[in-house]
Amino acid sequence: MHADILFRGGTIVDGTGAARYRGDVAVTDDRIVAVGALPDWVAGREVACADRIVAPGFIDPHVHHDEVVLTDPDMDCMLSQGVTTIINGNCGFSIAPLSASGALPQPLGMIVDDTAPRFASYAAYRDRLRQAPPAVNTACLIGHSTLRINEMDDLGRPADKVETLAMARSLDRALSEGGIGLSTGAFYPPARASTTEELIEMARVARSHGKLYVTHMRDEGDRVIEALEETFQIGREACCGVHVSHHKCAGLANHGLSHTTLSMIDKARHSLDVGLDTTPWTASSTMLNSGRHRQATRVIVADSTAHPEMAGRDLADIAAEWGTDLDEAVERLLPATGIFFIMDEQDVQRIMAYDRTIICSDGIARGEHPHPRVWGTFPRVLGHYVREVGLLSLEEAIRRMTSMPADRFGLEGRGRIEAGAFADIVVFDADRIKEAATYDTPIRPSEGIETVFVNGRESWCAFKNKGARAGHIL
Repeated sequence: MHADILFRGGTIVDGTGAARYRGDVAVTDDRIVAVGALPDWVAGREVACADRIVAPGFIDPHVHHDEVVLTDPDMDCMLSQGVTTIINGNCGFSIAPLSASGALPQPLGMIVDDTAPRFASYAAYRDRLRQAPPAVNTACLIGHSTLRINEMDDLGRPADKVETLAMARSLDRALSEGGIGLSTGAFYPPARASTTEELIEMARVARSHGKLYVTHMRDEGDRVIEALEETFQIGREACCGVHVSHHKCAGLANHGLSHTTLSMIDKARHSLDVGLDTTPWTASSTMLNSGRHRQATRVIVADSTAHPEMAGRDLADIAAEWGTDLDEAVERLLPATGIFFIMDEQDVQRIMAYDRTIICSDGIARGEHPHPRVWGTFPRVLGHYVREVGLLSLEEAIRRMTSMPADRFGLEGRGRIEAGAFADIVVFDADRIKEAATYDTPIRPSEGIETVFVNGRESWCAFKNKGARAGHIL
């Protein structure tokens, strides 16, 4: 039997959670055609995988690379950590459909540059990506806040019936054109005034397409319990599956509260389709004026338009240098993004170990000093939390990075090493894999990732991008 490529003699972790085994993987065109002991197979190219793990390419279900896939399509930050598929449009903010003119409110302005081309329909964005594919597969949620920005002249109030209907029609069209679900972000100013009823109406549209309601909840700190209750109410009244984005218990006063929140999710699962994802870090990152600097033990300025020279510095040091308090320093730095040390390590581990939790990066690949999660999330899990801490087995961690997100978001043919699946494959050294990105030097490729194939084409090898740009639009 003949294939284009044979991954020979590796230890296969197939993404399902099953025990690892020695075997070969045969690939023809963009598909896996055979898996197992394949001594009689030959190929135009063989990839020697002895003493290496052969796994499905990792799937990052929560990123903010909506524009980055257009402006930096090589996507080194994803390929270098073994990620072959990403889901954009999270936290209520998507690049499309975006018909509003002028300056964009934050945090949409963090994701989409004011001077960038606007895509008035999701189909226009989809077609642009088809014409010039990035290096990774991409899917996109449709952001409720983006729909609000399109339809409302005053974001500081609830939508009226006419505006709600207009948003629902726009969402229905975008989902028909290929959007994979609805995302909301009532935590942020553009949607903070939205009512629960407004969100239920949007979720009903998602349900009519058989797609998920994915939410950056209204609160992840002092009112995280009420926010979870609202999320469950939306799911029940809309008869829609709900997915909690980057679940956390933020702020010193809420450390340890994951015992309660996970128990609530357990109880809700008896009558509702509930899922969640999380990041393996104790620091979050978002717009600097989110209010989180008042809850954090430390804040690093990731990016500042007004004072770009302050990127990478501690907010407290900047405030002291300027002779002002933290609030005034924040105002002087805007528009800006920050890195907030706001979570407890035990909560991070407890949420990560929960049986429904998917791994995500929540990466925003903008500015000179991003959060290290942009470059190091998946190797951090496999190196620190699997190999060093023993929080998860290698098989289970890879399942949470591959088949779990593929199944959750309906990404057919992804997330598994099996005959018929797309040939998204990562080969890595389980003894060496770890993140190299740190809070001081966040833009660094991870260690231990040896080669990455996207749809059967070699895309990353030996710390170098191969320029394949073989991603599909999902």
